Amino acid sequence: MTVHTGTDALPLTAEAFRSVFRHHAAGVAVVTAHVGRPAGFTATSLSSVAAVPPTVSFSMSTSSSSWPVFQDASHVGVHILSESQRDLAATFATTGSDRFAAPTRWRRGPWGVPVLDGVLAWLVCRVETTVPAGEHRLIVARAVAAEPRPGGRPLLYHDRAYARLGDGEPRT
Repeated sequence: MTVHTGTDALPLTAEAFRSVFRHHAAGVAVVTAHVGRPAGFTATSLSSVAAVPPTVSFSMSTSSSSWPVFQDASHVGVHILSESQRDLAATFATTGSDRFAAPTRWRRGPWGVPVLDGVLAWLVCRVETTVPAGEHRLIVARAVAAEPRPGGRPLLYHDRAYARLGDGEPRT
C-alpha cells in the first residue's frame, strides 16, 4: 500500500471532506417520525444494512429542528423519492417551514408514522439503536412494514444539486 504524502492533497478540513463527497451520488429519501407532532427531513445518508433482518441506517444532525422528535421516536418512516419529487425533497430540507402543510400529501401509517403519498416506496422501521457520531446520530432501524411501487426512477443528489439517472444504455 502506498501512502500519499504529496503537497497536492487538501488538508483534511470539513470543506475538503465535503468536496470529496460532492463526487458521490446518493439517493434521496425523506425520513419522518411522529412524537407529539410530525417531523421529517431529507436524507442522502440512507443505507441498506442487511436484508435479513431487514435493516437500514441513516444519519441526522442533532441541531436539526426535527431531532427532538426523532430522539424520542420508536418508529420512523423512510420514503424513497422519485425524480419528479425535487420540490418535496426541498421542502423537507428547508428549516423553519411546515413540512407537512399543503402541498405535502401524507397520512398516518403503521405505528402512527407519517407516510408520504406518491413516493416510489416507503418503509416503516422500528428504531434499534442510535450511535453518536460527532454532531450527528447514526440511527439503525429494522423495517417492519413496506410498500414498494412498480416502476419509477429515483431522485439523486450529486454535487450540491438534485439529479436524475441518465437515459443512456447501462455500461457493461
